[in-house]
Amino acid sequence: MRASLSLDLDNQWSYMKTHGDAAWQSFPSYLELLVPRVLDVLDRLGLRITFFLVGQDAALPQHAGVFSEIARRGHEIGNHSHHHEPWMHQRSAEAIESELACAEESIEKATGQRPRGFRGPGFTRSDSILQTLVRRGYLYDASSLATFIGPLARAYYFRSAKLSEADRREREDLFGGFADGFRPNRQHTIQLQNGSITEIPVTTFPLLRVPIHISYVLYASTISPVAALAYFRAALQWCKLTRTEPSILLHPLDFLSGDECPELAFFPAMSMNPETKRRVVIESLEALAGGFDVRPLIEMVGPAGNSQGTNGKLATVPPIEVLRRTSDRV
Repeated sequence: MRASLSLDLDNQWSYMKTHGDAAWQSFPSYLELLVPRVLDVLDRLGLRITFFLVGQDAALPQHAGVFSEIARRGHEIGNHSHHHEPWMHQRSAEAIESELACAEESIEKATGQRPRGFRGPGFTRSDSILQTLVRRGYLYDASSLATFIGPLARAYYFRSAKLSEADRREREDLFGGFADGFRPNRQHTIQLQNGSITEIPVTTFPLLRVPIHISYVLYASTISPVAALAYFRAALQWCKLTRTEPSILLHPLDFLSGDECPELAFFPAMSMNPETKRRVVIESLEALAGGFDVRPLIEMVGPAGNSQGTNGKLATVPPIEVLRRTSDRV
């Protein structure tokens, strides 16, 4: 059974920006520390995944080395917007078009891959964004999180945020609403006025619709690592029972400690012992890889048969390579 794994490469400044910390404007970064660490873990586990990159980071020359290394090691490159604003769905259609185009240009220059998948920052999504993705030739969107707890996550974030009333209004949809829990929890097609696009949601616990991505596993680990890992393994078993191909999400802070990034110490699990945190992440990924055929998101588009050759075996040329070779003709 297939599964997908992705990492939203949010940088330090993007978290600070959403949190209302004015120091974000100097673009503080941990990418040079983080990316080699993540790539080494993925190499050790033999995993190729999707990295959703922020265009603003790709546009800065100091990040050219780590971004090109992500692509060199065979990972898919996705678009995570240019300015990383979870309220981008509130913008005009023209502003959304510009946001995606700027990110595409910077990301392709930095990595050699033109993104064909998108995830909105903070799971932001709208018909206007989806229609723009269709118009720009994207194969999939991965911005949906079918959970009821979005308002609770937003309240937790606002509790420690430094936001004006105007900022709070701008972020009023952050992490989505209660109704999101009724969205599909598996891959599906969204029909729009100008075409259709594949939606690959970040998987939540089947039936319960509570998050299972690694940041939440780590949050539960602050209470009991053993119980948190048991929870994650149970979720994977329920994915198998319900024939839900899990799409599991990673974040940078899953690989960093509070000592390494004190400005973001307010995030859950940043106070964990670094070795315990690393062990929980590794064991979670091992459980995923041990039970599923883990792929980048681009290789999940369409039914399982679409990624197989006529002899029933997996195609020897992954879609990532095809996209890389043809990106200059799209």
